[in-house]
Amino acid sequence: MITNSEIQSIKQRFGIIGNSPLLNHAIQVAMQASPTDMTVLITGESGSGKESFSKIIHSLSLRKHGKFIAINCGAIPEGTIDSELFGHEKGSFTGAHEARKGYFEVTDGGSIFLDEIGEMPLGTQARLLRVLENGEFIKVGSSKVLKTNVRVIAATNVNLIKAVEKGEFREDLYYRLNTVPIYVPPLRERGDDVVMLFRKFTTDFSERYKVKPISLDDAAKKLLVKFPFPGNIRQLKNIAEQISLLEENREVDAATLSKYLPTDQSRLPALTGSSGGSNEFTDFSEREILYKVLFDMKRDMNELKKMVLEAFQSGGLNPNIMSKHQNLFDDLEPASSFEEKKPPTAPSHVPLVIDHQKQPEEMDGYDDDSIEDIIHEEDDNSLSLEKKEKEMILKALRKHNNKRKYAASDLGISERTLYRKIKQYDIE
Repeated sequence: MITNSEIQSIKQRFGIIGNSPLLNHAIQVAMQASPTDMTVLITGESGSGKESFSKIIHSLSLRKHGKFIAINCGAIPEGTIDSELFGHEKGSFTGAHEARKGYFEVTDGGSIFLDEIGEMPLGTQARLLRVLENGEFIKVGSSKVLKTNVRVIAATNVNLIKAVEKGEFREDLYYRLNTVPIYVPPLRERGDDVVMLFRKFTTDFSERYKVKPISLDDAAKKLLVKFPFPGNIRQLKNIAEQISLLEENREVDAATLSKYLPTDQSRLPALTGSSGGSNEFTDFSEREILYKVLFDMKRDMNELKKMVLEAFQSGGLNPNIMSKHQNLFDDLEPASSFEEKKPPTAPSHVPLVIDHQKQPEEMDGYDDDSIEDIIHEEDDNSLSLEKKEKEMILKALRKHNNKRKYAASDLGISERTLYRKIKQYDIE
């Protein structure tokens, strides 16, 4: 039976703050599972501290003198994750100039922590299942079966049951991983632990920035406990650092604290000095606004094509067609160089619609160069979204000095998706 004093000792050793029953239960399960070689699945929201539990399990196990490697499966590109985990032979793919050992071979006799296991590709899941069942794996580009003795500790912030139902995660692998489940509670389920963590963070930051520590009054503490913290411990730490650095009054009340708590339940601290108001544009991110503009442009282009097609099929651009598509011209600036507004007309010698059933001699008056220009314009329009997407990716990479992790975060996509886009657009 694990005593409360033993749990407190583990908290001090691994820097875990809090006394909530859910947190203590998770630590107790981790301590009970540690001496065994059973596979452990740690579940919980992002930022709740799942990696700390993997370290507890390894440090209290019989493998504590072996290697321990933590891997974020979501941060490894799909095309290289098999090589990273299981290794590869020389020449097995472009760029494989020499043989390489994978993590499962390097950690033989130790433990491996697979974070964000739900992001692992299905093909890699099949390879992992073989390791869990038989301790066997095959390097990329090899046919030789190798053995390894590794304890697997996995973690995820997604519902793997739903992922199994959608066909995104193997059912057999889920049950093989979920031998010992550990649930790490989010911050909003830990009660007064929020105040304890806030005090710890502000004390650390006061020492770092050489300022007086922050203290909260009773109303501010109640507000802090009530806030849901969707970003969990990371978000709380972010807010604590912002207050420690910016707030001149070190005695913080509820009104002052509320300025630093986001009102949209996002994972980012609020911007101080903001009015908190909203309008039509603040509800969108910069990327969403750009996409909206692009889709509006594409819609207008399609409407213009439709109008031109109707005009030439009817033998001319008559007022009925113009009135039908009047919305396309509502936002045009008045042209001072024209005496009066007139419907646009197309030169009669340029064919916008070609009847391919006509014989070649009936098309002698057509200009091939004009036809090529029209085709080029249509292709350019169809690819405009891809061009803008490529430009945004290049801008984000330049902004973050080609660091894909931060560029992907700035773009609002996963690092794996960014890697795939870089390959798709052949970005150096």
